[in-house]
Amino acid sequence: MNPLIHCPIPFNRLSRVEFDELSHQIMIHAFASQNELGRLCDEQVYQNDIALRLRDAGLGPIETEVPVTVCLRDFNKSYFLDLVVQNSFICELKASGTLKKQYDAQLLNYLILTDQKHGKLINLRPAKVEYRTVNAVVPQEARFDYNIDGCRFLPRTARCEQLLVLLREILAAWGAYLDSHLYEDALIYFLGGESQVLKRIPLSRKGHFLGTQLLTLLSENIAFKITSLPSITLPTYEAHMQRLIELTPFEAIHWINLHHREVCLVSIIGRTKK
Repeated sequence: MNPLIHCPIPFNRLSRVEFDELSHQIMIHAFASQNELGRLCDEQVYQNDIALRLRDAGLGPIETEVPVTVCLRDFNKSYFLDLVVQNSFICELKASGTLKKQYDAQLLNYLILTDQKHGKLINLRPAKVEYRTVNAVVPQEARFDYNIDGCRFLPRTARCEQLLVLLREILAAWGAYLDSHLYEDALIYFLGGESQVLKRIPLSRKGHFLGTQLLTLLSENIAFKITSLPSITLPTYEAHMQRLIELTPFEAIHWINLHHREVCLVSIIGRTKK
C-alpha cells in the first residue's frame, strides 16, 4: 500500500476463486439478514446484523467502519469501509432503491486505495437483495503512469501557476484513478481552505440577477473546477462551462478533468474578458 495511505488492517489479496467462494458464503448471510429483518431497516442495522451473522458462522475476523486515510503533508481525508471480512474482502452495503453507478465508483475508489482487485456491493432495500462485484483492473504501479495535458491551460496569475504545481504534487503522491473529490478537497485545503476558496457567486444574465451559486475560487475573478468525465463528453461539458462563465463576473475558470490516466487542464475564458 502507498505509504501516504493508511489503514489499520493488513490487507491480504484473494485470488478470484477465493473471492468467489467467500462471496457465496457472505451472500447467504446477507439474504438471511433481509429475510429476518425485512427491507425497511437502515444501512447500519444491516451492517451490524450481517457482521454478527458472519462472526457466528466462524468467518472472522470481521471489521466494520474500517478507516482508510489518505495523507499529504498536513492534509488528510478518511474513508470508511462498511464491512471487511478476513482482512481481504470488502463489502459496501446499501439500503437504497437501486444500486447506482456512483456506488460502483465509491467501491472502486476503496479497492484502489487498499490495492484490492475485487469487492462486493450489496443492497438490502429491494424486494430481492441486489448485489454485484466491482473489479479494480488497474494495478498500483499503473496509477502513476498518467498524462497531464496542459496545452490549453492559460495561467493568468501566480495563483494559477500554484494550482498546477499543487495538482502535480498531489498526483505524484497518490497517483491517478482515485475519487475526483479527493483531489478537489486537497486543492481546496492547500489553496487556503473552504472559508477562503468556497464562495457563493452571483449569476446574472443581461444585467438581471438570477441567484448565487457555490463555486471554487483561486482569486476574486478566477475560479477552478474539477471533474472526472469520459473524453467523449468533454466537448459538450466545455460548451456548458462557457455558458456558465458568461453568467459570472469571472475572467476565467480553470477546468481540470481527471479520467483514468488522462489529466486535462483547460482554461475557460469569458468572451468579454479575452
